[in-house]
Order: sequence, then structure tokens, then C-alpha cells
Amino acid sequence: MNQKIIIAIDGYSSSGKSTLAKAISKKLKYKYIDSGAIYRSIALFAIRKKIFDSDLWNTQNFISLLKEINLKFKWNKKYNRTDIFLNEENIQSKIRSEKVTTKVSLIAQLPEVREKLTFMQRNIGKNKGIVIDGRDVGNYVFPKSELKIFMKGSIEIRSYRRYQDLKKRGEEVSYEEVKKNLIYRDIMDTSRKISPLKKSADSIEIDNTFMSMEEQLNLIFQLIHKKKNK
Repeated sequence: MNQKIIIAIDGYSSSGKSTLAKAISKKLKYKYIDSGAIYRSIALFAIRKKIFDSDLWNTQNFISLLKEINLKFKWNKKYNRTDIFLNEENIQSKIRSEKVTTKVSLIAQLPEVREKLTFMQRNIGKNKGIVIDGRDVGNYVFPKSELKIFMKGSIEIRSYRRYQDLKKRGEEVSYEEVKKNLIYRDIMDTSRKISPLKKSADSIEIDNTFMSMEEQLNLIFQLIHKKKNK
């Protein structure tokens, strides 16, 4: 039971991947990697560099700026969580804005960005004992991970979760705006040429539309127990 494994959780936007992954990592005392936060950090960097300020943004100009990016994860004792730092600045509270959300899918399409971030994630997980969530972590980043989960839920429940989350942060958004953005992100994530969102053959699908967090965790730990005792 002490053998460390890699748990890869993929799925649609606002399907509860991060919440579930954090709970699993806390229980197992595993390192948690928020793949989405890494891509959001790059999107925030791009917004700050004003590369989206024209209708036709020059991706080559942006790619040349990637060498300026230094990302690090640091444990935050005060809030009992892992924060992400961009060039020594804690950006954890800045990457969940709707402005970043609307641009992250564009950033995730760039092969050069995916190559840089895939290398970073694999380096963090080389000693196993990690829980990672994202869009392509089971298929592409860690294809040999011992347990792969694919999360899904109805567009209505996912939109409501996202809407409630943004309202708690004080953002002025409507439910319809959030739903429209999620539908757009689903299309972008599943149709991109590089590492699209898709369920791998060895992933276990969980539709949590009507599942509580406790039910999800019970199911996951049954699966982990089976994997560790094979």
C-alpha cells in the first residue's frame, strides 16, 4: 500500500477535477499539480504583454517571449494550499478571473507552449506520488499513469458551479455568459489539433452531475485500493 502512483484526472471545464484532485492529494499526502493553473499563468502573462489587444494576434511574437517565463509551485501554510508563482509573483488569486478564462484555450493550442509545460509537469512527477488534473494529462503528459479518471457533467451543472465560484470572488457575470463561455471552451478543448481533450481507452469515466463529493471520493479510493493491490 506504500507504493506511490500517478493519478491523472482529465475532464471538461468546471467538472470538479481540481476539487476532487485536491481532496485526493490531501488524503494520500501526494503532491498536487493543477495543470490548468499552469496554462492560466501563461494566459495571464500573455494578457499582461497585451498580445490579445488586436484581432489578429501574432503567435510568433508571443512564442519568443516564453523564455521570460519562470513558473514555480510553493506551499502556502496560511491557506493550506499550493500557490503558483510567475517570475516570483504569487498569481494564485489572479489566474481564475473570467478574462484569463476566455483566453486560456487560445494559449493551450500553441504547440510551443504545450511542449514547454509538458516538460515542466513531467519533471515534477518523475518520482510519482502525484495527483494531476487537466485536459490531456492521462493521454499525453503521463500516459503510463496508474490510475486515469475522466470527469464529465451536464453543461447546466458545470455552468452553475462556475457561476457560483465567480460570484463568490465578486466578479460581475451572468449565468448565461458563463454557460456560453463553457460551451466555447468545450469546443476548443475537444477540437484542437494538439492534445485535444478526449477520454483515453484506459480511463474510468465519472459523470458527477448528481454525485456528491463524498460519493466521488469513495469511488476513487475504491479504485486506488484496487490499483495498489494488483
